Formats: sequence, structure tokens, C-alpha cells
Amino acid sequence: MLPVDGRQLENVKGELLKLKKKEAANCPTMAQRGQDRRAEETEEQRKENTFWGKRNTWHNVEQERRTEETEEQRNRRLAVMALARREEPKKQTTDKRNSRLAVMAQRGARREEPKKQKNKEIADWQ
Repeated sequence: MLPVDGRQLENVKGELLKLKKKEAANCPTMAQRGQDRRAEETEEQRKENTFWGKRNTWHNVEQERRTEETEEQRNRRLAVMALARREEPKKQTTDKRNSRLAVMAQRGARREEPKKQKNKEIADWQ
């Protein structure tokens, strides 16, 4: 080992202490990380509350509009809704029927193919 005088040792210790302090300043402590995380959570909650606040505002506007509508307007709105509900099953029924008919036609075509082929073979044989 090289001989080291006291001043050099003190200088090295001082430099090491400075580096440790600098590193500690750059690296957040557990407490600082916790504060940062809580701040982020608070911000997220604030955004979520803003979203729900806006939604509730629009919901309240709709409620107010409905309280202001006359009985005639209400009846008209409900009649339109009822008509739409009645039309929906008809459309579904028609769609289902068409779908069933298409499936039946495909099955019938599949059954006819072997018969045609068999008839052709018989005709070719004769």
C-alpha cells in the first residue's frame, strides 16, 4: 500500500461525502415517491370526478327537459318508442324466417345433387 497523509485522506472523504449528497438529491426517497404516487392518484380521481360531473350535468339537463315537456309531447315520444318496439320483432321475425328458408334451400340442393349424379350414372350405363 502507498502511504497516505492525513490531508489526502480528508480530501477523499470530503469528495465522497459530496458525491453521496449529490446522489441522494437526485434519487427520490421513499417518502417522496409516496407523495408523487398520491399526487398522481389525486389527479386521476379529479379527472374521473370531472367526467362523472359532466355526465350528471347532461343527465340533469335531460331530466329538466322531460319535466318541461307537455303531456302531448310526452305521449308522442312514448308512441314513437312503442312503435319502434313493435317494428323490431317484426324485422327480427322476417330475418329469422328468411334465414331458415335459405338454410332449407341449401339442404334441399345438397339432397338433389346425389340424385342427379345417380341418374346421370344410370343414363351413362345404359
